[in-house]
Amino acid sequence: MLYQLYESQRSLMEPFSDLARFASKAFSNPLSMLGQSPFAQRMSAGYDLMHRLGKDYEKPEFGLRTIDVDGIDIAIHERVELNKPFCELRRFKRFSDDPATLDKLKNQPAVLIVAPLSGHYATLLRDTVKTMLKDHKVYITDWKNARLVPMSDGEFHLDDYVNYVQEFIRHVQGIYGNCHVMSVCQPTVPVLAAVSLMASRGETTPLSMTMMGGPIDARKSPTAVNNLAMNKSYDWFENNVIYRVPTNFAGAGRRVYPGFLQHSGFVAMNPSNHAKSHYDYFKDLIKGDDASTEAHRKFYDEYNAVLDMDADYYLDTIKVVFQDFSLVNGTWDVKGVDGKIERVQPQDITTTALFSVEGELDDISGSGQTEAVHAICSGVVASEQKHLEVPGAGHYGIFSGRRWREVVYPEVKSFILKHQPGSSVAKTGKATSKPVSALAKRTSTATKTVAKKVVRKK
Repeated sequence: MLYQLYESQRSLMEPFSDLARFASKAFSNPLSMLGQSPFAQRMSAGYDLMHRLGKDYEKPEFGLRTIDVDGIDIAIHERVELNKPFCELRRFKRFSDDPATLDKLKNQPAVLIVAPLSGHYATLLRDTVKTMLKDHKVYITDWKNARLVPMSDGEFHLDDYVNYVQEFIRHVQGIYGNCHVMSVCQPTVPVLAAVSLMASRGETTPLSMTMMGGPIDARKSPTAVNNLAMNKSYDWFENNVIYRVPTNFAGAGRRVYPGFLQHSGFVAMNPSNHAKSHYDYFKDLIKGDDASTEAHRKFYDEYNAVLDMDADYYLDTIKVVFQDFSLVNGTWDVKGVDGKIERVQPQDITTTALFSVEGELDDISGSGQTEAVHAICSGVVASEQKHLEVPGAGHYGIFSGRRWREVVYPEVKSFILKHQPGSSVAKTGKATSKPVSALAKRTSTATKTVAKKVVRKK
Protein backbone atom coordinates (compact mmCIF):
# COMPACT_ATOMS: atom_id res chain seq x y z
CA MET A 1 0.00 0.00 0.00
CA LEU A 2 2.86 2.39 0.84
CA TYR A 3 4.32 2.01 -2.65
CA GLN A 4 0.98 2.92 -4.23
CA LEU A 5 0.69 5.97 -1.98
CA TYR A 6 4.19 7.06 -2.88
CA GLU A 7 3.48 6.73 -6.60
CA SER A 8 0.23 8.68 -6.21
CA GLN A 9 2.08 11.48 -4.43
CA ARG A 10 4.81 11.49 -7.08
CA SER A 11 2.27 11.70 -9.88
CA LEU A 12 0.49 14.52 -8.06
CA MET A 13 3.74 16.47 -7.57
CA GLU A 14 4.96 16.05 -11.14
CA PRO A 15 2.95 18.90 -12.73
CA PHE A 16 3.92 21.26 -9.88
CA SER A 17 7.57 20.36 -10.39
CA ASP A 18 7.25 21.08 -14.11
CA LEU A 19 5.52 24.37 -13.36
CA ALA A 20 8.31 25.34 -10.96
CA ARG A 21 10.86 24.63 -13.69
CA PHE A 22 8.96 26.85 -16.13
CA ALA A 23 8.71 29.64 -13.54
CA SER A 24 12.42 29.42 -12.81
CA LYS A 25 13.27 29.87 -16.48
CA ALA A 26 10.80 32.72 -16.84
CA PHE A 27 12.29 34.65 -13.91
CA SER A 28 15.84 34.02 -15.11
CA ASN A 29 15.13 35.38 -18.59
CA PRO A 30 16.00 39.13 -18.67
CA LEU A 31 13.84 39.57 -21.77
CA SER A 32 10.65 38.37 -20.07
CA MET A 33 8.36 40.57 -18.00
CA LEU A 34 9.00 38.46 -14.89
CA GLY A 35 12.75 38.75 -15.43
CA GLN A 36 12.54 42.54 -14.98
CA SER A 37 11.64 42.23 -11.29
CA PRO A 38 14.35 43.25 -8.78
CA PHE A 39 13.71 39.91 -7.03
CA ALA A 40 13.84 37.93 -10.27
CA GLN A 41 17.06 36.06 -9.48
CA ARG A 42 15.86 35.03 -6.02
CA MET A 43 12.52 33.90 -7.41
CA SER A 44 14.26 31.93 -10.15
CA ALA A 45 16.54 30.26 -7.60
CA GLY A 46 13.62 29.37 -5.34
CA TYR A 47 11.60 27.82 -8.15
CA ASP A 48 14.66 25.94 -9.42
CA LEU A 49 15.21 24.41 -5.99
CA MET A 50 11.50 23.56 -5.74
CA HIS A 51 11.70 21.80 -9.12
CA ARG A 52 14.70 19.73 -8.10
CA LEU A 53 13.16 18.72 -4.77
CA GLY A 54 9.97 17.55 -6.44
CA LYS A 55 11.16 16.03 -9.72
CA ASP A 56 11.50 12.32 -10.47
CA TYR A 57 15.11 11.27 -11.05
CA GLU A 58 15.61 8.76 -13.85
CA LYS A 59 18.57 6.42 -14.30
CA PRO A 60 21.61 8.52 -15.34
CA GLU A 61 23.89 7.51 -18.18
CA PHE A 62 27.62 6.93 -17.86
CA GLY A 63 28.18 9.54 -20.55
CA LEU A 64 31.79 8.53 -21.19
CA ARG A 65 32.49 9.50 -24.79
CA THR A 66 36.25 10.10 -24.73
CA ILE A 67 39.18 9.87 -22.34
CA ASP A 68 42.63 11.40 -22.50
CA VAL A 69 45.55 8.95 -22.48
CA ASP A 70 48.96 10.62 -22.56
CA GLY A 71 47.57 13.57 -24.51
CA ILE A 72 45.72 11.38 -27.04
CA ASP A 73 41.92 11.44 -27.19
CA ILE A 74 40.52 7.90 -27.01
CA ALA A 75 36.96 7.30 -28.20
CA ILE A 76 34.74 5.20 -25.90
CA HIS A 77 31.94 2.98 -27.15
CA GLU A 78 29.66 1.66 -24.42
CA ARG A 79 27.87 -1.58 -25.26
CA VAL A 80 26.03 -4.45 -23.58
CA GLU A 81 28.01 -7.69 -23.72
CA LEU A 82 25.57 -9.91 -21.82
CA ASN A 83 21.94 -9.17 -21.04
CA LYS A 84 20.53 -11.06 -18.07
CA PRO A 85 17.04 -10.59 -16.57
CA PHE A 86 18.38 -8.58 -13.63
CA CYS A 87 21.70 -7.26 -14.92
CA GLU A 88 23.59 -6.12 -18.00
CA LEU A 89 27.31 -6.69 -18.38
CA ARG A 90 28.59 -3.51 -20.01
CA ARG A 91 31.87 -3.04 -21.80
CA PHE A 92 33.60 0.26 -22.49
CA LYS A 93 35.39 -0.41 -25.75
CA ARG A 94 38.24 1.99 -26.54
CA PHE A 95 39.15 3.13 -30.06
CA SER A 96 42.09 5.10 -31.46
CA ASP A 97 43.58 5.77 -34.90
CA ASP A 98 47.05 6.28 -33.41
CA PRO A 99 48.99 3.01 -34.00
CA ALA A 100 51.27 3.39 -30.97
CA THR A 101 48.35 4.14 -28.66
CA LEU A 102 46.31 1.29 -30.09
CA ASP A 103 49.15 -1.15 -29.54
CA LYS A 104 49.46 0.04 -25.96
CA LEU A 105 45.73 -0.39 -25.30
CA LYS A 106 45.72 -3.95 -26.63
CA ASN A 107 48.22 -5.14 -24.04
CA GLN A 108 46.49 -3.68 -20.99
CA PRO A 109 44.76 -5.81 -18.30
CA ALA A 110 41.05 -6.63 -18.45
CA VAL A 111 39.12 -5.68 -15.32
CA LEU A 112 35.59 -6.65 -14.32
CA ILE A 113 34.14 -4.03 -11.97
CA VAL A 114 31.25 -5.44 -9.94
CA ALA A 115 29.06 -2.49 -8.98
CA PRO A 116 26.88 -2.57 -5.85
CA LEU A 117 23.23 -3.54 -5.96
CA SER A 118 22.26 -1.51 -2.92
CA GLY A 119 19.90 1.21 -4.08
CA HIS A 120 21.90 3.26 -6.57
CA TYR A 121 22.71 2.59 -10.21
CA ALA A 122 26.12 1.45 -11.44
CA THR A 123 26.67 4.99 -12.76
CA LEU A 124 27.63 5.88 -9.19
CA LEU A 125 31.00 4.38 -10.21
CA ARG A 126 31.38 6.68 -13.22
CA ASP A 127 34.57 8.22 -11.85
CA THR A 128 35.91 4.74 -11.07
CA VAL A 129 35.30 3.59 -14.63
CA LYS A 130 36.65 6.76 -16.22
CA THR A 131 39.90 6.52 -14.27
CA MET A 132 40.33 2.79 -14.85
CA LEU A 133 39.84 3.21 -18.61
CA LYS A 134 43.17 4.99 -18.94
CA ASP A 135 45.08 1.78 -18.25
CA HIS A 136 42.60 -1.12 -18.44
CA LYS A 137 39.96 -2.86 -20.52
CA VAL A 138 36.87 -2.24 -18.41
CA TYR A 139 33.65 -4.20 -17.92
CA ILE A 140 31.00 -3.38 -15.32
CA THR A 141 27.83 -4.95 -13.93
CA ASP A 142 24.86 -2.66 -14.56
CA TRP A 143 22.06 -3.91 -12.29
CA LYS A 144 18.48 -3.38 -13.42
CA ASN A 145 15.68 -1.72 -11.50
CA ALA A 146 13.61 -4.66 -10.17
CA ARG A 147 10.35 -2.78 -10.72
CA LEU A 148 11.04 -2.99 -14.47
CA VAL A 149 11.69 -6.76 -14.47
CA PRO A 150 8.52 -8.71 -15.35
CA MET A 151 7.33 -11.43 -12.98
CA SER A 152 7.79 -13.90 -15.85
CA ASP A 153 11.58 -13.52 -15.47
CA GLY A 154 11.39 -15.31 -12.13
CA GLU A 155 12.94 -14.66 -8.75
CA PHE A 156 16.32 -13.19 -7.91
CA HIS A 157 18.20 -14.34 -4.82
CA LEU A 158 21.66 -13.63 -3.45
CA ASP A 159 22.63 -17.03 -4.87
CA ASP A 160 21.63 -15.79 -8.33
CA TYR A 161 23.87 -12.75 -7.83
CA VAL A 162 26.79 -15.09 -7.09
CA ASN A 163 25.98 -17.13 -10.20
CA TYR A 164 25.82 -13.99 -12.34
CA VAL A 165 29.29 -12.94 -11.16
CA GLN A 166 30.72 -16.35 -12.04
CA GLU A 167 29.19 -16.18 -15.51
CA PHE A 168 30.59 -12.68 -16.08
CA ILE A 169 34.07 -13.75 -14.94
CA ARG A 170 34.02 -16.72 -17.31
CA HIS A 171 32.85 -14.48 -20.15
CA VAL A 172 35.77 -12.06 -19.74
CA GLN A 173 38.18 -14.96 -19.23
CA GLY A 174 36.93 -16.47 -22.47
CA ILE A 175 38.02 -13.34 -24.35
CA TYR A 176 41.36 -12.59 -22.68
CA GLY A 177 42.35 -15.86 -21.02
CA ASN A 178 41.90 -14.32 -17.59
CA CYS A 179 40.99 -11.07 -15.88
CA HIS A 180 41.08 -9.04 -12.68
CA VAL A 181 38.01 -8.36 -10.53
CA MET A 182 37.21 -5.22 -8.55
CA SER A 183 34.22 -5.08 -6.20
CA VAL A 184 32.97 -1.93 -4.51
CA CYS A 185 30.97 -2.05 -1.26
CA GLN A 186 28.12 -4.61 -1.18
CA PRO A 187 29.45 -6.98 -3.89
CA THR A 188 32.64 -7.78 -1.99
CA VAL A 189 30.72 -10.61 -0.30
CA PRO A 190 29.11 -12.27 -3.38
CA VAL A 191 32.29 -11.73 -5.44
CA LEU A 192 34.36 -13.54 -2.81
CA ALA A 193 31.74 -16.30 -2.80
CA ALA A 194 31.84 -16.58 -6.60
CA VAL A 195 35.63 -16.85 -6.75
CA SER A 196 35.65 -19.28 -3.81
CA LEU A 197 33.22 -21.61 -5.56
CA MET A 198 35.25 -21.46 -8.77
CA ALA A 199 38.40 -22.31 -6.80
CA SER A 200 36.71 -25.22 -5.01
CA ARG A 201 35.70 -26.71 -8.38
CA GLY A 202 39.21 -26.32 -9.76
CA GLU A 203 38.24 -23.61 -12.25
CA THR A 204 40.58 -20.85 -13.31
CA THR A 205 40.12 -17.97 -10.89
CA PRO A 206 40.82 -14.27 -11.58
CA LEU A 207 44.40 -13.05 -11.44
CA SER A 208 43.53 -10.62 -8.65
CA MET A 209 40.64 -9.38 -6.54
CA THR A 210 40.43 -5.78 -5.35
CA MET A 211 37.84 -5.36 -2.60
CA MET A 212 36.84 -1.84 -1.59
CA GLY A 213 34.78 -0.78 1.42
CA GLY A 214 32.65 -3.92 1.76
CA PRO A 215 31.03 -5.79 4.69
CA ILE A 216 33.10 -8.97 4.58
CA ASP A 217 32.76 -9.16 8.38
CA ALA A 218 30.04 -6.74 9.46
CA ARG A 219 30.69 -7.53 13.14
CA LYS A 220 33.79 -5.32 13.11
CA SER A 221 33.27 -1.61 13.88
CA PRO A 222 29.51 -1.79 13.14
CA THR A 223 28.03 1.35 11.59
CA ALA A 224 24.47 2.69 11.74
CA VAL A 225 23.71 0.68 8.61
CA ASN A 226 25.04 -2.51 10.21
CA ASN A 227 23.23 -1.91 13.49
CA LEU A 228 19.85 -1.57 11.80
CA ALA A 229 20.34 -4.87 9.97
CA MET A 230 21.60 -6.61 13.09
CA ASN A 231 19.06 -5.32 15.61
CA LYS A 232 15.88 -5.94 13.61
CA SER A 233 14.67 -9.46 12.92
CA TYR A 234 14.35 -11.02 9.48
CA ASP A 235 10.56 -10.99 9.90
CA TRP A 236 10.62 -7.29 10.75
CA PHE A 237 12.30 -6.48 7.44
CA GLU A 238 9.93 -8.71 5.50
CA ASN A 239 6.86 -7.17 7.12
CA ASN A 240 7.92 -3.52 7.15
CA VAL A 241 10.08 -2.70 4.11
CA ILE A 242 8.92 -5.12 1.41
CA TYR A 243 6.17 -4.01 -0.98
CA ARG A 244 4.73 -5.04 -4.32
CA VAL A 245 5.41 -3.02 -7.45
CA PRO A 246 2.33 -1.01 -8.60
CA THR A 247 0.53 -1.87 -11.82
CA ASN A 248 1.99 1.00 -13.86
CA PHE A 249 5.41 -0.69 -14.10
CA ALA A 250 6.62 -3.70 -16.09
CA GLY A 251 7.41 -5.56 -12.89
CA ALA A 252 3.91 -5.15 -11.48
CA GLY A 253 3.31 -7.51 -8.57
CA ARG A 254 7.00 -8.22 -7.87
CA ARG A 255 8.02 -8.02 -4.21
CA VAL A 256 10.75 -5.40 -3.80
CA TYR A 257 12.60 -3.25 -1.33
CA PRO A 258 11.66 0.13 -2.89
CA GLY A 259 14.37 2.58 -3.87
CA PHE A 260 12.53 5.49 -2.27
CA LEU A 261 12.84 3.79 1.14
CA GLN A 262 16.55 3.29 0.61
CA HIS A 263 16.91 6.93 -0.43
CA SER A 264 15.05 8.07 2.68
CA GLY A 265 17.48 6.02 4.76
CA PHE A 266 20.47 7.62 3.03
CA VAL A 267 19.15 11.13 3.68
CA ALA A 268 18.22 10.31 7.29
CA MET A 269 21.85 9.43 8.04
CA ASN A 270 22.94 13.06 7.49
CA PRO A 271 19.82 15.26 7.16
CA SER A 272 21.56 18.47 8.22
CA ASN A 273 24.28 18.01 5.59
CA HIS A 274 21.69 17.64 2.83
CA ALA A 275 19.69 20.65 4.08
CA LYS A 276 22.85 22.76 4.09
CA SER A 277 23.80 21.53 0.62
CA HIS A 278 20.42 22.58 -0.81
CA TYR A 279 20.59 25.95 0.90
CA ASP A 280 24.10 26.50 -0.46
CA TYR A 281 22.78 25.60 -3.90
CA PHE A 282 20.07 28.26 -3.54
CA LYS A 283 22.68 30.88 -2.58
CA ASP A 284 24.99 29.85 -5.43
CA LEU A 285 22.13 30.30 -7.89
CA ILE A 286 21.58 33.83 -6.64
CA LYS A 287 25.30 34.61 -6.87
CA GLY A 288 25.51 33.12 -10.35
CA ASP A 289 28.17 30.60 -9.33
CA ASP A 290 27.71 28.25 -12.28
CA ALA A 291 30.53 25.87 -11.33
CA SER A 292 29.13 25.20 -7.84
CA THR A 293 25.53 24.85 -9.01
CA GLU A 294 26.53 22.42 -11.75
CA ALA A 295 28.52 20.34 -9.27
CA HIS A 296 25.45 20.20 -7.00
CA ARG A 297 23.21 19.12 -9.86
CA LYS A 298 25.58 16.37 -10.96
CA PHE A 299 25.89 14.96 -7.48
CA TYR A 300 22.17 14.94 -6.70
CA ASP A 301 21.17 13.73 -10.16
CA GLU A 302 23.15 10.61 -9.24
CA TYR A 303 22.33 10.50 -5.53
CA ASN A 304 18.58 10.87 -6.00
CA ALA A 305 18.34 8.27 -8.77
CA VAL A 306 17.55 5.02 -6.97
CA LEU A 307 16.35 1.57 -7.97
CA ASP A 308 14.21 -1.13 -6.38
CA MET A 309 15.84 -4.36 -5.24
CA ASP A 310 14.15 -7.74 -5.54
CA ALA A 311 12.82 -8.73 -2.10
CA ASP A 312 14.39 -12.20 -2.11
CA TYR A 313 17.84 -10.79 -2.84
CA TYR A 314 17.49 -8.02 -0.24
CA LEU A 315 16.28 -10.35 2.52
CA ASP A 316 18.94 -12.95 1.70
CA THR A 317 21.60 -10.26 2.06
CA ILE A 318 20.24 -9.14 5.43
CA LYS A 319 20.31 -12.70 6.73
CA VAL A 320 23.56 -13.99 5.21
CA VAL A 321 25.75 -10.88 5.57
CA PHE A 322 24.41 -8.96 8.58
CA GLN A 323 22.68 -11.50 10.81
CA ASP A 324 24.18 -14.98 10.34
CA PHE A 325 27.62 -13.77 9.16
CA SER A 326 27.62 -16.92 7.04
CA LEU A 327 30.73 -16.03 5.04
CA VAL A 328 33.11 -15.56 7.96
CA ASN A 329 31.51 -18.40 9.93
CA GLY A 330 32.00 -20.82 7.03
CA THR A 331 28.31 -21.78 6.91
CA TRP A 332 27.21 -20.26 3.60
CA ASP A 333 25.74 -22.67 1.05
CA VAL A 334 24.99 -21.39 -2.45
CA LYS A 335 22.62 -22.96 -4.97
CA GLY A 336 24.14 -23.07 -8.44
CA VAL A 337 22.39 -22.74 -11.78
CA ASP A 338 22.31 -26.56 -11.95
CA GLY A 339 20.48 -26.75 -8.61
CA LYS A 340 23.52 -28.14 -6.78
CA ILE A 341 24.21 -26.80 -3.29
CA GLU A 342 27.86 -25.88 -2.64
CA ARG A 343 29.62 -24.57 0.47
CA VAL A 344 31.53 -21.29 0.11
CA GLN A 345 35.13 -21.93 1.19
CA PRO A 346 37.38 -18.87 0.70
CA GLN A 347 40.37 -20.88 1.96
CA ASP A 348 40.31 -22.77 -1.35
CA ILE A 349 41.45 -19.65 -3.22
CA THR A 350 45.18 -20.00 -3.86
CA THR A 351 46.03 -18.42 -7.22
CA THR A 352 44.21 -15.07 -6.93
CA ALA A 353 46.06 -12.09 -5.43
CA LEU A 354 44.08 -10.12 -2.87
CA PHE A 355 43.96 -6.35 -2.30
CA SER A 356 41.59 -4.74 0.23
CA VAL A 357 40.88 -1.01 0.51
CA GLU A 358 39.15 0.86 3.33
CA GLY A 359 38.41 4.51 4.06
CA GLU A 360 39.49 5.82 7.45
CA LEU A 361 36.16 7.67 7.90
CA ASP A 362 33.85 5.17 6.21
CA ASP A 363 30.43 5.33 7.92
CA ILE A 364 28.87 2.54 5.85
CA SER A 365 31.45 -0.27 6.03
CA GLY A 366 33.39 0.25 9.24
CA SER A 367 37.10 -0.14 9.87
CA GLY A 368 38.28 -3.73 9.59
CA GLN A 369 35.21 -5.07 7.79
CA THR A 370 36.96 -5.33 4.43
CA GLU A 371 40.38 -6.15 5.83
CA ALA A 372 38.79 -9.26 7.36
CA VAL A 373 38.97 -10.89 3.93
CA HIS A 374 42.65 -11.67 4.50
CA ALA A 375 41.98 -13.85 7.53
CA ILE A 376 39.48 -16.09 5.73
CA CYS A 377 41.47 -16.35 2.48
CA SER A 378 44.19 -18.37 4.20
CA GLY A 379 45.15 -20.16 0.98
CA VAL A 380 46.57 -16.98 -0.56
CA VAL A 381 50.22 -16.54 0.41
CA ALA A 382 51.07 -13.44 2.42
CA SER A 383 53.21 -11.94 -0.35
CA GLU A 384 50.15 -11.91 -2.64
CA GLN A 385 47.99 -9.96 -0.19
CA LYS A 386 47.83 -6.24 0.47
CA HIS A 387 45.71 -3.83 2.49
CA LEU A 388 45.30 -0.06 2.18
CA GLU A 389 43.53 2.31 4.55
CA VAL A 390 43.02 5.74 2.99
CA PRO A 391 43.51 8.58 5.50
CA GLY A 392 40.64 11.05 5.64
CA ALA A 393 38.49 9.15 3.14
CA GLY A 394 34.83 8.34 3.65
CA HIS A 395 32.92 5.58 1.88
CA TYR A 396 32.60 7.32 -1.48
CA GLY A 397 36.10 8.76 -1.33
CA ILE A 398 37.79 5.41 -1.91
CA PHE A 399 36.24 4.99 -5.37
CA SER A 400 35.33 8.51 -6.47
CA GLY A 401 36.90 11.93 -6.29
CA ARG A 402 40.40 13.21 -5.69
CA ARG A 403 41.47 10.65 -3.07
CA TRP A 404 40.42 7.84 -5.38
CA ARG A 405 42.36 9.29 -8.30
CA GLU A 406 45.48 10.41 -6.41
CA VAL A 407 45.82 7.89 -3.56
CA VAL A 408 43.82 4.72 -4.26
CA TYR A 409 44.04 4.32 -8.02
CA PRO A 410 47.86 4.36 -8.28
CA GLU A 411 47.94 1.52 -5.73
CA VAL A 412 45.21 -0.43 -7.55
CA LYS A 413 46.92 0.05 -10.91
CA SER A 414 50.26 -1.10 -9.52
CA PHE A 415 48.74 -4.17 -7.85
CA ILE A 416 46.93 -5.26 -11.01
CA LEU A 417 50.03 -4.77 -13.17
CA LYS A 418 52.11 -6.81 -10.76
CA HIS A 419 49.76 -9.74 -11.31
CA GLN A 420 49.25 -9.29 -15.05
CA PRO A 421 51.20 -11.93 -17.02
CA GLY A 422 53.58 -10.40 -19.52
CA SER A 423 53.60 -6.90 -18.04
CA SER A 424 56.93 -5.23 -17.36
CA VAL A 425 55.98 -4.80 -13.70
CA ALA A 426 55.18 -8.50 -13.36
CA LYS A 427 58.53 -9.42 -14.92
CA THR A 428 60.65 -7.11 -12.78
CA GLY A 429 58.57 -7.41 -9.65
CA LYS A 430 59.28 -3.79 -8.75
CA ALA A 431 55.72 -3.08 -7.61
CA THR A 432 55.80 -5.24 -4.51
CA SER A 433 52.76 -6.03 -2.41
CA LYS A 434 52.72 -5.68 1.34
CA PRO A 435 52.23 -9.00 3.17
CA VAL A 436 49.45 -9.45 5.69
CA SER A 437 51.98 -9.38 8.51
CA ALA A 438 52.57 -5.73 7.66
CA LEU A 439 48.89 -4.75 7.56
CA ALA A 440 49.16 -2.90 10.82
CA LYS A 441 51.29 -0.37 8.99
CA ARG A 442 48.30 0.07 6.60
CA THR A 443 50.12 1.79 3.80
CA SER A 444 53.61 2.13 2.46
CA THR A 445 55.66 5.24 3.26
CA ALA A 446 55.05 6.48 -0.28
CA THR A 447 51.30 6.12 0.04
CA LYS A 448 51.30 7.90 3.38
CA THR A 449 53.29 10.78 1.89
CA VAL A 450 50.82 11.18 -0.98
CA ALA A 451 47.89 10.93 1.41
CA LYS A 452 49.31 13.65 3.65
CA LYS A 453 49.72 15.94 0.64
CA VAL A 454 46.11 15.38 -0.32
CA VAL A 455 44.93 16.13 3.19
CA ARG A 456 46.95 19.35 3.25
CA LYS A 457 45.43 20.35 -0.09
CA LYS A 458 41.99 19.91 1.36
